Amino acid sequence: MNGVETRYDAVVFDNDGVLTYPTDESVLTEASRRAFAGFDIDPDPSDLRSLVDELSVETVRTLTDRYKLDADEFWRRHEAERTALQLEAIRDGEKPLYDDVGTLADLAVPTAIVSNNQHATVEYIVAEYGLETMFEAYYGRKPTLRGLERRKPDPSYLETALNVLDVDSALYVGDSRVDIAAARAAGVDSAFINRPHRCDYRLDIQPTYQLDTLAAIHGLQTQ
Repeated sequence: MNGVETRYDAVVFDNDGVLTYPTDESVLTEASRRAFAGFDIDPDPSDLRSLVDELSVETVRTLTDRYKLDADEFWRRHEAERTALQLEAIRDGEKPLYDDVGTLADLAVPTAIVSNNQHATVEYIVAEYGLETMFEAYYGRKPTLRGLERRKPDPSYLETALNVLDVDSALYVGDSRVDIAAARAAGVDSAFINRPHRCDYRLDIQPTYQLDTLAAIHGLQTQ
C-alpha cells in the first residue's frame, strides 16, 4: 500500500476543478437567463452575475422578491436549466476529465465524489465518463433551496458520503477554500489541488496537503 492508503480509510473528491474542468461561467450565466426567461422576465445583467458570483439562498430570495417570483419554483427551474446546459457542454467536449483522473483507478481504499454542483449533473458525469467502478458513491446538491443551503462549506453532503462509506478516517480533495472548510467541519483531512485555473487563487485556510496533480495522492507519506 502507498501513503494515502495506510493513512486513510477513504478518499473523497470534489468534482469541478478536480475531476472535470470547471464549467465555463458563460454557461452558468446563460442558465440563469433561461430560468428568468421561463417566467417572461429579462433581468438586469448584474442580477444574473450575482447568481454566479454570490450564489446563496439569500441571493435567490432577494432576486425572486425583486421580480415577484416564487423562490422555490424559480430555483427548481434554475437548477434544471443549469443541469441541461452543463450536460450539453459535456457532450460537446467542453467539460472533459483531467488527464490524471485515471491515476485514481488503483487506489485500494473506497472513493467518493462530493460536489456543490447539481446531483443530476454529477450523476451524468459519472455515467458519461464511465466512473461507476472508480467511485463507490457520489453526491451533488439537491434541486431545492435546502439543497443549495447545504452546499460546502456546510459539511452535510460530505458527512453523508462518509457515513455511506462507513469509514473512520478520510481525505477530502478539493480546489477551493469551501472544500477545505467543509473537510475541517467534518473532522477529516484535506488536500488542495492547485490546478491551472487556481494559479492566482488566494487560499485563506490551511489544508493538510497541497497537490499539483491527482497522481501525487499516492505519495502523500513523503510530503
